Amino acid sequence: MSFYQKVYDFVKTIPPGKVCSYGIVALHCGSPRASRSVGAALHRNPNPGIIPCHRVVFSSGELAKNFAFGGKLAQKELLEKEGIKFLEDGRVDMKKCLWIPF
Repeated sequence: MSFYQKVYDFVKTIPPGKVCSYGIVALHCGSPRASRSVGAALHRNPNPGIIPCHRVVFSSGELAKNFAFGGKLAQKELLEKEGIKFLEDGRVDMKKCLWIPF
């Protein structure tokens, strides 16, 4: 199975209302130093309605500057619709919303 496919399969398991960091996704896919490759895979998401790439954010809670499907505001809107809480500075509240599967 390709790294990209591992990323897509894992991201599909992130529950609505939760987020994961690029690093956690990379670690789960067996390549802990491949955070940027996770971003590249998600930027090429072949099934945006099925693979919820909007649920992957930076470990600081920041959103992707170049979210592949409409930019940072689109990502924020999708997350807010799922009940994701944001801090005053615009970052995801990682204490409340981070999902760690292991």
